[in-house]
Amino acid sequence: MPDFRERIREGVLIADGAMGTMLHSLGVPKGHCYDELNLSNPDIVKTIHRSYIEAGAELIETNTFGANRFILERYYDLGDKVMDINYRGAEIAREVVGESRFVAGAVGPLTRPYESMITLSKVERLKIFKEQILPLIDGGVDIIIFETMADIEELKDAISALREIDMDFPSIAQLSFMGDGKTLLGVDVVQAAKELVGVEVIGANCGSGPQGLYRAVKRMSYVTDAVLSVQPNAGYPGFVNGKFVYPATPEYFAGYARKFVNIGVTILGGCCGTTPEHIRYMKEAVLGMQPRPRKLVTVKIPRKTKREEVSISTPLKSKLTEKFVYTMEIDPPRGVKLDKEVAIAKLFKELGGDVINVADNPMAKLRMSPLPLAYYVKNEVGLDCILHFTCRDKNILALQSELLGAHALGIRNILALAGDPPSVGDYPFAVAVFEITAKELVEMIHSLNNGYDRLGNPLSGHTNLFVGIASPIKDVDPQKIWEKIDLGAGFIQTQPVFDIDLLRKFISFNFGIPVIAGLLPLHSMRQAEYLANEVPGMYIPEEIIERMRRGVSGTDIARELLSEIKKLCQGVCIMPGRRYELVRELMQQ
Repeated sequence: MPDFRERIREGVLIADGAMGTMLHSLGVPKGHCYDELNLSNPDIVKTIHRSYIEAGAELIETNTFGANRFILERYYDLGDKVMDINYRGAEIAREVVGESRFVAGAVGPLTRPYESMITLSKVERLKIFKEQILPLIDGGVDIIIFETMADIEELKDAISALREIDMDFPSIAQLSFMGDGKTLLGVDVVQAAKELVGVEVIGANCGSGPQGLYRAVKRMSYVTDAVLSVQPNAGYPGFVNGKFVYPATPEYFAGYARKFVNIGVTILGGCCGTTPEHIRYMKEAVLGMQPRPRKLVTVKIPRKTKREEVSISTPLKSKLTEKFVYTMEIDPPRGVKLDKEVAIAKLFKELGGDVINVADNPMAKLRMSPLPLAYYVKNEVGLDCILHFTCRDKNILALQSELLGAHALGIRNILALAGDPPSVGDYPFAVAVFEITAKELVEMIHSLNNGYDRLGNPLSGHTNLFVGIASPIKDVDPQKIWEKIDLGAGFIQTQPVFDIDLLRKFISFNFGIPVIAGLLPLHSMRQAEYLANEVPGMYIPEEIIERMRRGVSGTDIARELLSEIKKLCQGVCIMPGRRYELVRELMQQ
């Protein structure tokens, strides 16, 4: 059995390439738990291992990249299979590799950057990493490879977990650097190398193709005497005929393989999109080469620019401190003409209205995007708008793009919402995104307001968005509201109020930001019963329903509620449905 440390002292060692994209190319659907195939379909995993060995790879990684308890439980309900999946993954690789080559136990990050609001403590991370590493070692791996890391602290915890199990067990520590030489969490390659002092093999994988990782690892080579490892992607993928296609050819990889060795890299392999052909060409390209000796030099870590909080100023923010603000909710049309909605906004302005709330496909029913209506109301009517902005339909990229566009069009007020799920609307089969929560949306807007995107990358300028949050007034969790306020929320807009005592209790929490109370004039007993019993989050006391049974009109009840709301809140959002004539009656009382 060869010794790994002795082998890397001898010269270049070729590792394998992608596992996930290879499994996908063999028919495993995207979204399937690839690690679980160690149990349900070990032959397909063995096939890929063999193909890399035949291509000349000396180091084969186990199919266990995401096989930690956090990911297995959260996404696949397989948390109880951690030991089985990892042990079997090591066994499968060892069965194929034999005793003449090396098996590396693959350990990836516990979470995806910004994927969720869940934060694991150091103790939790250590426990989860140890739970994965132990069965890999017991299953027969020679090395543990930590890869695709974005968080340097998480990587250091992973290394600590291994050392607690076996202080002398060989390891490789790789981070995932983007084209700018930083991880998604902003860790610079030089910073990473300096923080990993004492780790015997460090390097980079994933993140970008050969050119990007060449620049990153070259900078790394100047500041560390550790053995270097690199496994680039096969470029950036395109989506063609239902499949991801990576552009970098084996010949292109071969050229960069020689460049990597010439800057002192010892371990060469591939990541996403690479195939046995890429590995074969790399093997042939560096045959007989030795990693060039490196001379350490002083390289400065780019200093982080100190972020200064930007003060948000909008007309609505000022008005809420000066007077009682009247807003009205308008739904965009179910079509392409805005004439009616613009006319209603003009009438509202004539009545003394201050702001139009523009809804975003309420109840998940198809309507025009709210942004064009908000733009027309602001520019043709001269009224400020609160743009409802939901997490339902857009991913992180699209949300940020739309927010930047809203600012460019002069929209300055955003109501951050989760959004009604498609299942309640007229397209119940539509796929909901919900990639982030309303709380995370508030945090995202705060970041854009300070001139940075979700990942902390600087923007050319900053947005000036006054962000509000929605809240019920019954069964309130004040801690959740405080958390959103701490992240940048500047006002609260409540769900429709039908119980003034509950509103008083809500106000008594003293959140310290303006409250705009929702007011929905009921037009019939039937509507009241429907809202009370079938619409989530809506609370109508039995007293209100009983009064309507006795013949009291919903408009009269709304007048009474508005009178009390004006004593308690900084504004009201009238929600008339399509019965806009009621607004005149309420505002003229």
